[in-house]
Amino acid sequence: MKTTESAPSPVPIFELITAYQRSALIRAAIELDIFTIIAKGATQAKAIGQAAGAAERGIRILCDSLTVEGMLEKRAGHYHLTRDAAVFLDRQSPACMGSMVKFLQSELLEKQFAELTESVRNGGRKDEGTVSPDNPVWVEFARSMAPMMAMPAQLIARHLKSDSAQRVLDIAAGHGLFGATLAQQNRHAQIFALDWPQVLNVAAETAQKMGVQGRFHKMPGSAFEVDFGKDYDVVLFTNFLHHFDHATCVSLLRKAHVAMKAGGRVAILEFVPNPDRVTPPPAAFFSLIMLATTQRGDAYTFPELETMLKEAGFRKSSAVALDPSPETLVLGTK
Repeated sequence: MKTTESAPSPVPIFELITAYQRSALIRAAIELDIFTIIAKGATQAKAIGQAAGAAERGIRILCDSLTVEGMLEKRAGHYHLTRDAAVFLDRQSPACMGSMVKFLQSELLEKQFAELTESVRNGGRKDEGTVSPDNPVWVEFARSMAPMMAMPAQLIARHLKSDSAQRVLDIAAGHGLFGATLAQQNRHAQIFALDWPQVLNVAAETAQKMGVQGRFHKMPGSAFEVDFGKDYDVVLFTNFLHHFDHATCVSLLRKAHVAMKAGGRVAILEFVPNPDRVTPPPAAFFSLIMLATTQRGDAYTFPELETMLKEAGFRKSSAVALDPSPETLVLGTK
């Protein structure tokens, strides 16, 4: 019996080569506030253009293209938000993620990906990339990426919620959502946030907005240099370890281990691919981002993270899927 195979297609290759065009499309729509304008009731190109201060022809082509890409629906000349666009791209939605374009399409990241060929040759960047000391990119990260982290922060806080967790160290606190959310769900928690000074100002704003500013404490500086202190019940490493190689991760985890109480837990949030390193796609692809932006960073599998925790002195570890987030929570117990 003969098997029928599909004919070779150039379409996937074409789509990869032209992917930058889709990035430009979503950026233009966000910058023109198209999704919010449609959500407020302007659904035809002329009305959308008037609200956006843009030409009707430009809006018609932009919105048709967004329809092709599944961000809008078009019926009888009227444009409507898809469910995803309504939740994540309308500024009126508390889950709006439009601000991410400022970081993910920043000049720095675009430049680093333009140099990807050289990073592949080197096995990583020659310079320090995004982990250079006090890099201002992390201020933009803190302000732009917080919406994407709101849901994982809630899920992590539920896993860690315990009235006995009174001292929490939030390493590379960034926007401050992880520590502040834990403090919201645990009235006894005191949050000690460590990051560069200007980044901590953003985290402090988050703590203020979430009503936990009285239990938020700044620890400015580098995670490699600042004295962590001691007697922590929980230490948070959220989206941080992937910037470094195995040995550096172990040294950071060992430093955290020394600072924790017996029975304390370290909570690691990461993109964790399966051991085959090609599934699931979002986690597997993240290693390429680290190749382009760091010297030795990577997306680590759970067995690799488990080994790091063991080498750092933690007696047991586990992994928790944070569905529908593409990331995984890895817990280690001292």
